[in-house]
Amino acid sequence: MKGFLEFVREQGVMGLAVGFILGGAVSKVVTALVTDIINPLLGIVLGATKGLTSAYFQVGPAKVMYGDFLSVLIDFMVIATVVYFGVRGLGLDKLDKKK
Repeated sequence: MKGFLEFVREQGVMGLAVGFILGGAVSKVVTALVTDIINPLLGIVLGATKGLTSAYFQVGPAKVMYGDFLSVLIDFMVIATVVYFGVRGLGLDKLDKKK
């Protein structure tokens, strides 16, 4: 872990690129978690037979498809939580670049 922290501290743009790539990987894992586990469970609770993304309510002749929005919102909240606790847990918020 010490080597990784030194790398981030000293590399600047390269460290940013590595962080960007790792962030993309974390995003894919979290999206799979939300899509494959959380959404079907919430769909059962909300009564949507095809999962949360198909949840809607009828207003006259129109369908208000709120399920997909909730899915994306949950995805964002899980990613934001992982990033926040990841940065705080690794102590990256206290790194100063050595000169």
